[in-house]
Amino acid sequence: MKNRRGLGPGIIIRGILIILVLAALGGGLGIYSLSRAPTGLPEAGILITVRPGASTKSISEEITREGGLRSAIAFRVLAKALGKESQLKSGSYRVMPGMGSLAVLDLIVSGRQALVKVTVPEGFTLRQTAALMERLKITPAGDVLAAAKDPDLLKSMGIAAPSLEGYLFPDTYFFPNNYPASDLVRSMVGAFREKLALASPEAAAMSPAQLQEKVILASIVEREYRVPEEAPLMASVFFNRLKIKMALQSCATVVYVMTEIQGKPHPERVFDRDLAIKNPYNTYAQRGLPPGPICSPGLTALRAAFRPAASSYLYFRLVDADAGRHHFSVSLEEHRSAADLIVKKVGGQ
Repeated sequence: MKNRRGLGPGIIIRGILIILVLAALGGGLGIYSLSRAPTGLPEAGILITVRPGASTKSISEEITREGGLRSAIAFRVLAKALGKESQLKSGSYRVMPGMGSLAVLDLIVSGRQALVKVTVPEGFTLRQTAALMERLKITPAGDVLAAAKDPDLLKSMGIAAPSLEGYLFPDTYFFPNNYPASDLVRSMVGAFREKLALASPEAAAMSPAQLQEKVILASIVEREYRVPEEAPLMASVFFNRLKIKMALQSCATVVYVMTEIQGKPHPERVFDRDLAIKNPYNTYAQRGLPPGPICSPGLTALRAAFRPAASSYLYFRLVDADAGRHHFSVSLEEHRSAADLIVKKVGGQ
């Protein structure tokens, strides 16, 4: 005869425990399965962005949509279980093949952002540098230009100029995506200071105004020279002209007016009508140095500006376009016998 009292308390408790264990095991296996690395990621991985102030839910859902996670829920369960919900750091990260939810979570908690390699060619202008940063999704060009012209930022870095034209050192950098423009220009000016200290230690004793004059001269040399050993000779030509108050007559400054101020394409040649453009940067129309640098000079041009060759030359002209060789002369007569003016292109721009 059946027991009318039903199951005993011990049996009920054991049953409940068994159900809880099985549920836990099932849930654990489910989370484990969903936490495994997703399939189909490219060999180079994918770039994900964690926005400032984003919740764990929105972060997990966005990464899942991008293909970096199998399950947004599994990611959130792990983050909560490990107490890391409040430790997620904003930035750009690269999720590589084989990374499961735990690896992605650890990556975002670590703050190890994906870095973009960017090479700024010697002779790039501020505008070209800003455009390059935007093209590589590092920082919007407008933000770079604004930061480079911020008076407070310039003052804090000891730059006596209206902008950072000439001070964003041409080099190879590694920046994260969505990098603050102020931090970017500080990094590049810092590189300028470091490289200049090695190349020309005497620069450290110069006032900001004195340094500005050297950078202006170096920027002109940068846009004029083709063969490195000729850079100090070119600097000597400009230095000698400045001493006797003779116009520098640099085609590179005219090209700067045409491309950076007038917004025209880079010219193949400079004509007489171009040399007559009325602008303070046109060193054919104005004597002395232009108001500011016309590009970011590299070490060769900087060294030349700080240590020009000892010469009596007042003129130079390109005579071998293929080899990039110039003819240097003391007299106008000798100069006139050289080849026609040819503009130096920089960085393929």
